Amino acid sequence: MLVLGDAHATTPGRRRALFAAYRAANESVAVQAGDLMYYDLPVQTYFIGGNNEDFDAIDALRNGRVESDDVANATLLNSTAATVDGRRVAGLTGNYAPTQFDKPRAVLRGDRRRHFVRSDVEAVMDLDDIDIFVAHEAPNGLPVEEDYDVGCQHIDDILDALQPSLCLVGHHHQHAECDYGDTHVVGLEPAWESYYVVDPDTLAVTRHDTPPA
Repeated sequence: MLVLGDAHATTPGRRRALFAAYRAANESVAVQAGDLMYYDLPVQTYFIGGNNEDFDAIDALRNGRVESDDVANATLLNSTAATVDGRRVAGLTGNYAPTQFDKPRAVLRGDRRRHFVRSDVEAVMDLDDIDIFVAHEAPNGLPVEEDYDVGCQHIDDILDALQPSLCLVGHHHQHAECDYGDTHVVGLEPAWESYYVVDPDTLAVTRHDTPPA
């Protein structure tokens, strides 16, 4: 399966890079780790919402009421799981904000819709038999360079509950790897720099340069 990090595909150049990654990988299905921002895709893509999205489109996908010709082959993993290439893949949409976490989702407005809330985390933790978990926040221990402390306790809690073999993380635009218990964690470079392929049999992850668009 193809795996993609942040795409930010709101400009023609970023969209061309995104589609170059799809073409180069030549996979029939993809998983994407947030900040996609373009939802008319060439193959079936299971993605999580990030902190930069068209939140009206995300709400429509979240609530199963998409009627737009601008959305195709895009399935939102919204504290839900899907079988992808024979593997159970779960995802948590959104990023963490301590001031919003304990609010009901229904009260979030505007850009605040980008955050996950407690009920989203609890719904993910109720899933079972998960092989791959996709998040826009990193667990503690992922060695990415930021001007703040990276690592979200709620992602740690999900990994403790689900114990997936693989965790894929967007948001930081850096390749990084670590192990969290028995889970191998991979932080993904953005789609305009790299794409990744996961072997569904072994869950081995290989990184490839995205070719010029």
